[in-house]
Amino acid sequence: MTSAATTTPHQPWIDSLQAELDALEAALLRGDAPGVEQASAAMQAVLQQAPRTPAFADPDSALRRDTQSAAQRFAQLRQAVLRSNAQNERAVASLLPQQSLQRQPTYGRMVKPSPLGGAGRGFLTA
Repeated sequence: MTSAATTTPHQPWIDSLQAELDALEAALLRGDAPGVEQASAAMQAVLQQAPRTPAFADPDSALRRDTQSAAQRFAQLRQAVLRSNAQNERAVASLLPQQSLQRQPTYGRMVKPSPLGGAGRGFLTA
């Protein structure tokens, strides 16, 4: 058997996407802000070159499964960054209370009520 039987025509794109996710994760773990920006830009470039194919609509396609897996991994990285940012804000607030008064919190509620009625809208900053 050849490896072509186990790969799809879109495997190089998925491999590129996974490589950029690896680079983003590594930069995040190092705390390398410029590296995170570069990896994010590179990942955006890969995403813009996504294959135009009906395979994305097929729930059984390897391309769809692999893309969903990459999206889940990206979401997990994003959540880790947001949690870390919130922890940093709390640390700054406890060490430098006068500094924290000037910053908007990561998680919170909008003070003024929504003109649409119903529950107030929350916000998330990053």
